[in-house]
Amino acid sequence: MANSAEKIGQLISEVRQQRGLTQAELAEQLKTSQSAVNRIEKGNQNVSLEMLGRISEVLNKEIVRIGNKSVSFKVEGGRELAGEIETRASKNATVALLCAALLNKGTTRLLKIPKIEEVHRIIEVLQSIGVKVKWVNDDQDLEISRPAKLKIDKIDKEAAKKTRTVIMFLGPLLHEYDEFDIPFAGGCKLGKRTVRPHLEALESFGLKVKSTDTHYEVTSKFRKPDHAVILSEMGDTPTENAIMAAARTEGITEIRYASHNYMVRDLCYFLEDMGVKVEGIGTNTLRIHGKKEIKKNFSYAPAEDPIEAMAFLSIAATTNSEITIKRAPIEFLQLELFKLEKMGCKYDISDPYFAENGRSELVDITTKKHGQLVALKDKLHALTFPGINMDNLPFFVPIAALAKGKTLIHDWSYENRAIYFTELNRLGAQVTLADPHRAYIDGTDEFSPADIVSPPALRPAVIVLIAMLAADGTSVLRNVYSINRGYEDLANRLNKLGANIKVLHEI
Repeated sequence: MANSAEKIGQLISEVRQQRGLTQAELAEQLKTSQSAVNRIEKGNQNVSLEMLGRISEVLNKEIVRIGNKSVSFKVEGGRELAGEIETRASKNATVALLCAALLNKGTTRLLKIPKIEEVHRIIEVLQSIGVKVKWVNDDQDLEISRPAKLKIDKIDKEAAKKTRTVIMFLGPLLHEYDEFDIPFAGGCKLGKRTVRPHLEALESFGLKVKSTDTHYEVTSKFRKPDHAVILSEMGDTPTENAIMAAARTEGITEIRYASHNYMVRDLCYFLEDMGVKVEGIGTNTLRIHGKKEIKKNFSYAPAEDPIEAMAFLSIAATTNSEITIKRAPIEFLQLELFKLEKMGCKYDISDPYFAENGRSELVDITTKKHGQLVALKDKLHALTFPGINMDNLPFFVPIAALAKGKTLIHDWSYENRAIYFTELNRLGAQVTLADPHRAYIDGTDEFSPADIVSPPALRPAVIVLIAMLAADGTSVLRNVYSINRGYEDLANRLNKLGANIKVLHEI
């Protein structure tokens, strides 16, 4: 069995080759010898923390995680970007499918999974309760095999607290335990987000939850709902929880006021491939033909992420760049593209083609250079699908900051997210907070560089990075864990378009 030095060396070798570097080229950038790099990659040389940090910076890849070491981005902005960038699998669909894999007593393989912090945390939680999870096919796919009996009392509390996804364990587990505990759901710091819609939906299946200071105490006296399950709000994750509970409920369970957003559809397609019939996909009423036991060996590829695609559109608009965003899920971007067009953005769209799941439609979007952007006459606000996606709304903020006129952005769904929009003021934007939900943005000519600690929320952190890419000069975005929760290898991917982002590992 390989020791730690050998494992680290093997990882360095693999990442070096992925980056297209020879040992000599890596040695030159590290200011060391090729023979030293060779010894490191073979595990024959002790490597200091300082050297690991330097290697991580050169390769734009975190080689090891040490304690609470933070990762930062140093951005040389003001560059026009060019080239192609491919949209990767949806974060929100992937984490839901990782939870849904608990429904299956067979082996589940998820294809082309993004290596992001949110996924890593859920894997840690699954492994802590006895689920076998391993990367296969050159670390592109995840193979998941659960035991007959989960060790729910052994759950990794620290990993669970770092992700809100753990709340979606309730739907799969209520069939298997009379009582169990799960840690409070974590994730982005966006103010209070109630879990009440989850609990109200699952009460129909006999689940009750008591909150303590640190966790949820769950009791379950499973029963088949005697009427349609009504969702008190059309939320994505409450819908997914109800769907997963219904998947192992024999007979037909009807769910009304369901979300039909992209991640919910992926979950439904996943269940169909698992052998569970789902009627009404793409509508607000679902009929789940549940099965008491599910045991099937199968593979599924989650569709691409419309939120990541929108981030690239925002980058193109703010840097006035011509780039091609490949494999963008068009159905969940059409309204956003319409709004961008009204603001003066220009783009071409390819003919549609299918994602690997055979259901989701993708296109390639090529952005064009534009003139002066203009503010929209009406306010920008998010709605449940088919409105502007809640997670896409922040990406309009840096665009509006460069648009002539005043834009009102109404972020009604979160208590505190709009507060983070004012971080762009440190980069020269003019964002005025009207209240915790509404921000007025007066257009300015350009952004200016700054040194900023990353907001502790995914989308607000990314819009700060976007403004830094457009700002002429050197900026630093410190502690980018929030970005790494949802975006894989983002700095290196943007660098391939001509950005200049250096990854700093502060040990």
